[in-house]
Amino acid sequence: MEMLNKVKLILLSFAIVIGCSKVPVTGRKQLDIVPNSQVLALAKTEYNEFLRTNKVVNNTSQAEEVEKVGRNIANAVEAYMKKEKQTKLLEGYNWQFNLVEDSQINAWCMPGGKVVVFTGILPITKNDAGLATVMGHEIAHAVARHGNERMSQGLTAQLGGLALDVALSSKPNETRNLFMAAYGVGTNVGILLPYSRLQESEADRIGLIFMSMAGYDPREAINFWERMEKASQGGEPPEFLSTHPSHKTRIEELKKQLPEALRYYNQAVSRR
Repeated sequence: MEMLNKVKLILLSFAIVIGCSKVPVTGRKQLDIVPNSQVLALAKTEYNEFLRTNKVVNNTSQAEEVEKVGRNIANAVEAYMKKEKQTKLLEGYNWQFNLVEDSQINAWCMPGGKVVVFTGILPITKNDAGLATVMGHEIAHAVARHGNERMSQGLTAQLGGLALDVALSSKPNETRNLFMAAYGVGTNVGILLPYSRLQESEADRIGLIFMSMAGYDPREAINFWERMEKASQGGEPPEFLSTHPSHKTRIEELKKQLPEALRYYNQAVSRR
């Protein structure tokens, strides 16, 4: 038994060594031992199930706004990845953008570009650029594979380093819960795995660049996060903040990143 455990530890260590990838834009190395093809298949199943069991808003101006902003950001992401010769990171993506009737102040993006925006966050986004801030941030988490990183950590820590396909067959409920928690999906997920401050900082920066490339003024991101701060005062923080720690430093960091983002924004505006 002791020998078997040592072998498992060696194999797990080997998987961790080779299971590293780089985050686009920042270049940070991250743990990623989850096969993307399996994650995308799981995301498609869970996304369709979520849409089936929740009230999707269709044929309204707000739903059209979510679709329009999402498509613009997706086009910008694809153009950036093509320019950087990183299109492999978007293999298997099939972008979907849905507005869901729910009072939660929240939004999320599954692997493969499966986006949900809750109606509860729209009074705070207020305009296209505010919505682009939210969607850019969540899409940045997906493109940077932060959920894959968290799930890799979860498989290592909670399920003893089981491969995803083995975990799905031997511990399907635990693996599904881990997946839902890792990607912050749904309205009744239980305890979510919080993004680290490093991941949040990355999503802020990458999202700011993505929205700017799509032609949305990045200065509106400052206004949005200030409105979110006000929404969190005097009560329970919005879901969008419960797993996305909000600090004054976040706004200060965004202000520092504005010059970089504005260069992309000005380029996008000049092409109109």
